[in-house]
Amino acid sequence: MLVNGELKTSIWVDSDSSVWIIDQRWLPHDIREIKLATLDDFHSSISNMLVRGAPLIGVTAAFGLASHMLHDSSDEAIKHAYDFLISARPTAVNLRTGLDYVFSRINDCPRDNRAEVAFAAATTFRNLEIEISKEIGNNGAGLIKKLHQQKNRQINILTHCNAGWLATVDWGTATAPMYWADKIGVPIHVYVDETRPRNQGAQLTAWELGQNNISHDLIVDNAGGHLMQHGMIDIVIVGTDRTTSSGDVCNKIGTYQKALAAKDNDVPFYVALPSTTIDWRITDGHKEIEIENRSPDELHYVQGLNSRGKIDTVRISPQTTNALNPAFDVTPARLITGLITELGVIKACPGAVIEFHPYNS
Repeated sequence: MLVNGELKTSIWVDSDSSVWIIDQRWLPHDIREIKLATLDDFHSSISNMLVRGAPLIGVTAAFGLASHMLHDSSDEAIKHAYDFLISARPTAVNLRTGLDYVFSRINDCPRDNRAEVAFAAATTFRNLEIEISKEIGNNGAGLIKKLHQQKNRQINILTHCNAGWLATVDWGTATAPMYWADKIGVPIHVYVDETRPRNQGAQLTAWELGQNNISHDLIVDNAGGHLMQHGMIDIVIVGTDRTTSSGDVCNKIGTYQKALAAKDNDVPFYVALPSTTIDWRITDGHKEIEIENRSPDELHYVQGLNSRGKIDTVRISPQTTNALNPAFDVTPARLITGLITELGVIKACPGAVIEFHPYNS
């Protein structure tokens, strides 16, 4: 996607096998590109949210395992790196998917070949995510185009958090249908939830859309239901960090409330996701998905530009107030109109999702 008119991806590899990322903590006010060199660098980039978004977390972990093979390719090193990286964040299933993708290709390799094979596998995994995002975009754009043909006007889309190219590698999941709809000439306008407490909507999604000339407005998190009541939203499209085999969706905190409001106002609610985000081992998202609880400081403090034009952090809550900060919630399948995947749009129900399983193809 475009950044200041130049094509960018969220993670890339130089000719010397150096892995680079955009440190997303400083967006939209500063674009900082940093190199990940050590295993600690890769772990920290995931746990401290230099990178975030389920697909990008998986790709970063894949390159982390591969990069470690340059330093130590022993069996012990593989196990240590795998266990360490998988501990970085608990909720997004892509973390395990990316590690398993590389691990399965190096586990039985001769030690001398492991680094080369691992980097090739991580690169393939990265490129696969890009192709998946393109197909999600194409399939989702078809839904938006159909709405446009029915209503014969601009289509207004609500999204939550950031499920854009910054959360994947390129194109995104939830935003991919928006970019592709715009690409084929369908007029759209996007309402972007701010997404407290990390403000990924305000700081990342709004920035992405602006950089790529997509019409949009930023709204507070609690405005979505109000806009739906007043007929201002035609479709909701969000991403997901983990989806169960029964169609339950775990996404950024606040998604569940948007789904309830959409159901009450007969607004179609879609989730865009790659197959790598489906956890085939679990069926009940409410009971089986571990919800990450992050630092209370994310609620107490906000980051932005101060009056001098410098990036600054300020506290917004009383010094004596405690804070609870669950990062995700689970939206049950019954509230979801459909899942936009790389293979098409499927129903959010056990039969449809299981049929989608790659082992059934």
